[in-house]
Amino acid sequence: MTEDPFAPRKQEASRWFHTLRDRITAAFEALEDDFPSAAPPGRFEVTPTTRRGPNGEDQGGGLMSVMRGGRVFEKVGVNVSTVWGTLAPRASQAMTARGVPGIAADPRFWASGVSLVAHMQNPHTPAVHMNTRMFWTPGAWWFGGGADLNPCIEYPEDTAHFHAVLKAACDAHDPGYYSRFKDWADDYFFIPHRGRARGVGGIFYDDLNTGDWEADFAFTRAVGEAFLPAFEPVTRRRLGAPVTPEDRETQLIHRGLYAEYNLVYDRGTKFGLETGHNADAVLMSLPPLARWP
Repeated sequence: MTEDPFAPRKQEASRWFHTLRDRITAAFEALEDDFPSAAPPGRFEVTPTTRRGPNGEDQGGGLMSVMRGGRVFEKVGVNVSTVWGTLAPRASQAMTARGVPGIAADPRFWASGVSLVAHMQNPHTPAVHMNTRMFWTPGAWWFGGGADLNPCIEYPEDTAHFHAVLKAACDAHDPGYYSRFKDWADDYFFIPHRGRARGVGGIFYDDLNTGDWEADFAFTRAVGEAFLPAFEPVTRRRLGAPVTPEDRETQLIHRGLYAEYNLVYDRGTKFGLETGHNADAVLMSLPPLARWP
């Protein structure tokens, strides 16, 4: 068997995504501990996930970490995985259409990343999404990811803080990244059939390959490391806000928008389901409760 010259970089990226997952889950459980409540603090339920090939062969897996019914989080998932195999025809065709070279001739792939979605108890604290990932095929490699804030009741100062932290992370690597990736997020997280964005944006990027793997990986790490400083202060600021029945109704209707987007448009959801990954892990982004007007 030919040795994979990219194996050390795959291993390095996979280890880092697991480290990021550990850091975030610990921080979220600390938020649960810090918020005073008679209810017990929430804790993550961790379930290993596996991917099997058509003949039952091992094709990687990861950890699905989900907390439900906490003091702060109504439902939050932080998943990490490293998987490989052969792309299904639809996924291969989609990547060929995006300009990924060599997929049609050799549809093998390797992918690793961390994906997070948090739905909050208090409607004044915003839902949030973040992911970072690395993808490899015999003909190409790239990084992708981003983070976006999804308040049902927007506070401009929260939006400004979230964006400022992401901008600082981008600016440290390329002064053009923030504007480019903010615009990409505004386009990507738009719900065409509703004619509106699903939240207040953030950054989004995909197919990042400048030719310098180390630089692109460093930027992806910066995006992951910016998440907690961007999100935690906003969350702590709103935890004790009083909640009316009207606030809860607004929250549930906004969650309906989130569910529509993830089921109809989200690229990660489509890829996960089409490549045979654990369906519960792929769909952990869906809110525990939602309502439609």
